[in-house]
Amino acid sequence: MSQVANAERLKRWRMVLGKPSSSGLCADGEAGDLALPDDYKHMDGVLEALYDASRSAGLGSSNPNVNRWLGDIRTYFPKQVVQVMQKDALERLNLTQMLMEPETLETIEPDINLVGTLMSLNRVIPKKTKETARQVVRKVTQDLERRLSNPLRQAVKGALSKATRTTRPRVNEIDWHRTIRKNLHNYLPDRGTIIADRLVGYGRKRSALRDIVLCIDQSGSMASSIVYSSVFGAVLASMSSVSTRLVVFDTEVVDLTEKLSDPVDILFGTQLGGGTDINRAVKYCRQQITRPSQTIFVLISDLYEGGVAEQLLQQTASMISTGVTMVCLLALSDQGAPCYDEKLAAQMSAIGAPSFACTPDLFPELMAHAIQKQDITHWANLRGITVC
Repeated sequence: MSQVANAERLKRWRMVLGKPSSSGLCADGEAGDLALPDDYKHMDGVLEALYDASRSAGLGSSNPNVNRWLGDIRTYFPKQVVQVMQKDALERLNLTQMLMEPETLETIEPDINLVGTLMSLNRVIPKKTKETARQVVRKVTQDLERRLSNPLRQAVKGALSKATRTTRPRVNEIDWHRTIRKNLHNYLPDRGTIIADRLVGYGRKRSALRDIVLCIDQSGSMASSIVYSSVFGAVLASMSSVSTRLVVFDTEVVDLTEKLSDPVDILFGTQLGGGTDINRAVKYCRQQITRPSQTIFVLISDLYEGGVAEQLLQQTASMISTGVTMVCLLALSDQGAPCYDEKLAAQMSAIGAPSFACTPDLFPELMAHAIQKQDITHWANLRGITVC
């Protein structure tokens, strides 16, 4: 390794290990401190304020200091690292109070973790900060919509098309592209045409081909799931081919269907924390189902039931027996395997409600399989997803 490369490596180790390691990482092997270039010194100060606060002045409670620090990390680190550092700052240095100030929210890098924090503070955020908080949440939800809306629309439309396809369509229901492909063997070269003896089309479309119910746990661990669910709910609600209902719950049940046009309104209509009564929420949703065989019921919960688990299982089994397609998502997030009630999850799967965690990128595909009434457990296994 060249001397220059070795010096660069030592500087990086110095940044990782912090100032106390400086005397042990001298590039020339001599005693003394490892010298850092100016850019590295600024980055080192930013890292020290957060991760070595016990040996330094840290960020303190001064709003200007926090805002300056937030600006610095955006200068020296990429977006993904900035989001991690902001999350660590909120947890390690108890900077939650700083989010009450609009000046801080204008400086911070919006991300899904920040939205979860703002949701938990929804009831105590002062009026002067409310609008700024909504702007932060809107930026995150709009970014998610740009990434996730097209895959969901395409998956749902494609699945509905297959589910309603008919071989005896009316003229205005014929799918000409598929009809031509099905009849290519009937091509007559001398006439330059195809004799279509098999028509492919779609059945007469009603106002809604499927009813989708999203029932979401508001417990604190479900923050990311609520954010993604609100975005997916808003996208589904914009599609006339499906009817969408969104319900959130703790020990109480709140129907937010009327707010589905705006994910921000949904998120500010939730209240993270509190108890959990899944049985009560499922009972409410059952009462709203009018077309069981055309209904997809998605329960998003870690299944830590504060109500009566036996009644929940009975309701679930009864609902599935009427023809409802039910899925239990233990999490709808990118955060990996969640903490959940393993016994209840296994019981839910056993009675026909497959229970597993799902990433947002796979949710459109999941919905497509549910719409076509395909085996969701088989689909999950093919995707390497563990079903309880």
